[in-house]
Amino acid sequence: MAYQIMMATPQDADSILRLYREQVGREHCFWDEDYPGTDTIEADLGRQGLFVMKNSFGAVVAAISIEEDADVDRLDCWTPSLRPGGEFARLAVSPAFQNRGLAQRMVLHVLDVLKSRGFKSVHILVNRENVRAIRSYAHIGFRTAGECFMYHQHFLCYEKPL
Repeated sequence: MAYQIMMATPQDADSILRLYREQVGREHCFWDEDYPGTDTIEADLGRQGLFVMKNSFGAVVAAISIEEDADVDRLDCWTPSLRPGGEFARLAVSPAFQNRGLAQRMVLHVLDVLKSRGFKSVHILVNRENVRAIRSYAHIGFRTAGECFMYHQHFLCYEKPL
């Protein structure tokens, strides 16, 4: 099956919200019925920071956002020479489409977008118990820059030069 990654549009919002809701209750997912919600989707759309992957039938099967979070940017673990650093968040793949490499394709796409927008690096927060995600990010060149406690959970701070 062919997949295509594109910038999300307002017409994709309902599908993205359904995708987010599919994640609630899954292992290492700390999202709930309120987050991420319609307000988050609208903010991501407004800054041209929301991307979707659609299958050959036009259905949204994955999403990822370029995030702007001043609290994360202010963490002192990021390498000064790699600033400005971009951030991505809210990576979600429909359970029916997992284990096909789609998450990695979404991440690599966003890395290219961030580089084209002038960022020198990308940084992300990963729940320190999410071993699967930690392995995946290490596989594509992210390194641990530090740890933090934010949003009621412990994170590893990951960074990758672009």
